[in-house]
Amino acid sequence: MILYGLALAGGAFVLEWLDYKHAVRAWSTELYIAIVAILFIALGMWLGNRLTTRSRGPAFERNIAAIRSLGISDRECEVLDLLASGAANKVIARRLGISPNTVKTHVARLFEKLEAANRTEAIHKARALDILP
Repeated sequence: MILYGLALAGGAFVLEWLDYKHAVRAWSTELYIAIVAILFIALGMWLGNRLTTRSRGPAFERNIAAIRSLGISDRECEVLDLLASGAANKVIARRLGISPNTVKTHVARLFEKLEAANRTEAIHKARALDILP
């Protein structure tokens, strides 16, 4: 947090310095526009790099130890995979050849085992444990 505060203070200082230089007409207006544009491009690239997710690559391996320690069954792993793909309960039931009520039971058990309150939280925790790619 201190690092971000220092970065913001430094950015504000640079902008004020540029404003002062522009007020005393030390350089041409085009140069000020170019400097501000470069600053915003650098900020955009940095933010884009920080906010975009990194792909794990093609060599993903499930964390079998985490699956065993949580007691997640193979069928629950299949349901979790389909949940992560955004499939609804009825779609999951059709793909796995089970009833929608069975899917609801598997989802409820996954919530318990992953200590999650909803699908998004369950998927997030499963990815953090390397259960999902």
